[in-house]
Amino acid sequence: MAVEGAQLPVAVVTGANRGIGYEAVRQLAERGHRVVLGSRDLAKGRAAAARIDQAGERVTAVQLDVADEASVAAMGEWVTREFGRTDVVVNNAAILYDTWAQARSADLGEVRRALDTNLFGAWRVTQALLPLLRRSPHPRVVMVSSEGGSLASMSGGTPAYSVSKAALNALTRLLAGELGGQRILVNAICPGWVATDMGGPGGRPVEEGAAGIVWAATLPDDGPSGGFFRDGAPVPW
Repeated sequence: MAVEGAQLPVAVVTGANRGIGYEAVRQLAERGHRVVLGSRDLAKGRAAAARIDQAGERVTAVQLDVADEASVAAMGEWVTREFGRTDVVVNNAAILYDTWAQARSADLGEVRRALDTNLFGAWRVTQALLPLLRRSPHPRVVMVSSEGGSLASMSGGTPAYSVSKAALNALTRLLAGELGGQRILVNAICPGWVATDMGGPGGRPVEEGAAGIVWAATLPDDGPSGGFFRDGAPVPW
């Protein structure tokens, strides 16, 4: 087990070689975390990690495809060997912002693919790291969701993305209820419309979107659990 890794809180961030995930890694490393940067493409992950931490003392890339059970299991085994615990899990990996689609005519294969990453991916990763979270003095799980998954504001469009994020919100509530007695805080975060490859131009700076994720990742022990937030304020379910 790495000695330095054992001294610092360990955070695992999925889908983190670019965009909001990358910025969340940067901010967590800046705040004193040892961060595992998950990336489907390991070469891209290593390049991203080096941009944040050239020396590799705070950020390490690991190959992670959240839609692949074997990849998730291998990541969990690697984190166990290297650090022996996990303090923060940020389930950020997401695909398919299907602005071209409507529920009445949606390609259900596309919907299934979105669910496999956006919902089941977060579920797999959380289950894989749960034994390590239980070893942490201050365990946190952050689901990077979207107001697109808010039932209160749905009115049609982006069916694969919206349904998968609504389901992720439901998973957040279930896990928060089940893990509350184990001190594990679980929250869903809407980063807002952010200027990323998925969000497109015109959105808020990525630093602002990621700040809400880092807020949830570093909540005090008496902080909320089972909530849906943007910039620290509740978002309607």
